[in-house]
Amino acid sequence: MQITVLALLLAAVFGLLVPSAQSRLRGLLHSNPRAIWAVPFLLTCIFAAVAALVGAFSFELAGMLLGYTLGPVTCVYTQGAGSPKAPGIPDFLAIVLLWLPLEFAAGGHLVPRPAQGFLHSVAYGIAILLGLVLFIGFRSFPGLKYNLPSGRRDWVLPLIGFAAVAPVLVLVGIAIGFIPMPHLPAQSGGKMAAAVGIIFAGTALPEEILFRSLIQNLLMLRFGAGWRTLLVASVIFGAAHLDNGPQAVPNWRYMIEATIAGVAYGRVFQKASSVTSSAMLHMMVDWTKHFFF
Repeated sequence: MQITVLALLLAAVFGLLVPSAQSRLRGLLHSNPRAIWAVPFLLTCIFAAVAALVGAFSFELAGMLLGYTLGPVTCVYTQGAGSPKAPGIPDFLAIVLLWLPLEFAAGGHLVPRPAQGFLHSVAYGIAILLGLVLFIGFRSFPGLKYNLPSGRRDWVLPLIGFAAVAPVLVLVGIAIGFIPMPHLPAQSGGKMAAAVGIIFAGTALPEEILFRSLIQNLLMLRFGAGWRTLLVASVIFGAAHLDNGPQAVPNWRYMIEATIAGVAYGRVFQKASSVTSSAMLHMMVDWTKHFFF
């Protein structure tokens, strides 16, 4: 059941890669902006039903999820549907409200421990789906690049990015004690192959949607697409890893590595026509670290 739920959420997220689905969503929300208010209640009902299936439902948890989804909707609604203006403070606040509660596992104390990992993944999927609805559908900002690769360049750029950044990450990572010396993988070829899809769908693409399509893109729309904007977006991405292991928190080693990687991801995002290109690079870096370090 858990795999089915997560697969359905992924199907909804991937479904919005289809241009016709984006067009229909924009048409609905631009012709009837008030329809956006139905989304938090729909997503809360989905989360509550899933929580009930795993024995973790409570009205307090459902209320927290409703508040969590209503916050970003309120922010973007004040800006209007399909506004051609540059991003405003409410747009950035909406992203913060989508990101930080998940980053710090808000409401985790309300969920029984056996269900915490699963429901966190469900909440993560709901957050990404809500972000796409708000910024692709309601606000309709250009440059999110949430589409499938459109040519050879979108496949080649991740390979170039990996060749450029991987040696730097290895040398810096070893020097600061973040990773050990490389070793041969201990896992089977089948597990290594399966991990490609899992890392891409579960980590790389969701993080690239948040940090590149939303945060970096909105910063570029507001302040321009120069190196300063790229660096700021990369530092934000790095700072998001301060609360990650395996070293003690705040993990400044992870922040340094993630910031360097963020520059490469962000540069590929700028050059490619699809966020899936930076997600492919992100996946290759994470996959290499997992199996060879």
